[in-house]
Amino acid sequence: MSKAGKVFAVAVLVALAWAVAPVAEAQAPIRIGASLSLTGTYAAIGQNQHRGYRLCIKQMNDKGGVLGRKLELVLHDDSSDPATAARLYEKLMTQDKVDLVLGPYGSPITEAVANVTEKHKMPMVTHAATTSIFKKGRKSIFMVYPPGEVYFEGLIELAAKKGLKTVAIINEDTLLPRAISQGTMEQAKKKGLQPVFTEAYPQGTADFSSILRRLGALNPDVLAAGTYFEDAVAITRQMKDLGVNPRIYGVTIGGDLPKFYETLGRTAEFVYGATPWLPELVTLRAGGLIPIARQYPGAREFVESYRREFPGADLSYQSAAGYAICQILVEASKRAGSLDSAKIRDAILRMDLNTVFGAFKVDQDGFQIAHKMLLFQWQDGQKVIVWPEELAPGKPRFPTPLWSQR
Repeated sequence: MSKAGKVFAVAVLVALAWAVAPVAEAQAPIRIGASLSLTGTYAAIGQNQHRGYRLCIKQMNDKGGVLGRKLELVLHDDSSDPATAARLYEKLMTQDKVDLVLGPYGSPITEAVANVTEKHKMPMVTHAATTSIFKKGRKSIFMVYPPGEVYFEGLIELAAKKGLKTVAIINEDTLLPRAISQGTMEQAKKKGLQPVFTEAYPQGTADFSSILRRLGALNPDVLAAGTYFEDAVAITRQMKDLGVNPRIYGVTIGGDLPKFYETLGRTAEFVYGATPWLPELVTLRAGGLIPIARQYPGAREFVESYRREFPGADLSYQSAAGYAICQILVEASKRAGSLDSAKIRDAILRMDLNTVFGAFKVDQDGFQIAHKMLLFQWQDGQKVIVWPEELAPGKPRFPTPLWSQR
């Protein structure tokens, strides 16, 4: 080839390279869809979850995305309504044409949405801890939380170690709190505690005086309440007003929020809370032996980056779980090497992964089998982890003093 011909050939190749490069760079993003409770009953929690999703997607994009493509979050507000959420997930898959989905908030909404994702065979890791959702033969739904039945495992174990004998259990009459109540009753019996009072109350209940007077007359050693935020606050406040004095008293969802203590002040002192994660994990020190980096890899960086990204915003376990759900989906896509739903599902089923939120491993039903709950107690306005022992730098303040002596 002549010199002129070689120059021409090189020029053509360079031109082709420039022509092809923008095509590769302009590859469409991977669209990840979700509906969240940005308004309605679960709005505060849904917004926490949303921030977890956003931070994960931002950081994954900062690292180059997934499978050579950036990620794009396609988000709708389900207004905390299950039927609305189901319609929105149908829209996400049939009209928005998303490639992947992230779960909504809560068991009632997840129960409705799971029928839609199952129909489309779209894998979904979700914020639901009600066992029944995962025991209906569904193949495309996976649990990131510990199941509701073990939420009060630490509370009951602590009560048994302290030699307590009787337990009262109350709960909101919805999916997850019912599972919490049933599991707590079974654990109490196994540990030798006698359930002396159980009652469910309707969602939206504000006056607990009748329930508290009746259980107070039995003077139980332990009161375990399967709650959300508003009822956790109301029950605690009304226990003080009525002089109901169990030696151990614990709540579930809502008790871990800073707003719980901000609302109740020192009335929240000595109250125990059950939670799957706390930002306080990253500050734990117990002889330098706490395996935080191994059990919760990246948790410290997550907490720091969350607070930089969302200054002044609430940081709850729903935020960390949202980040972890995104982590799991991204990792499954990498392991699958594609966006094929069946391959991603298989990758999730084979996972044994530690995330910023903790351990993730599920059985063939998508049921969480690795993540352990935490038990904390409000002490001097701080959440102090008191169980499990290997993650507990503090000790429970026991017994809870009478209201008149606090």
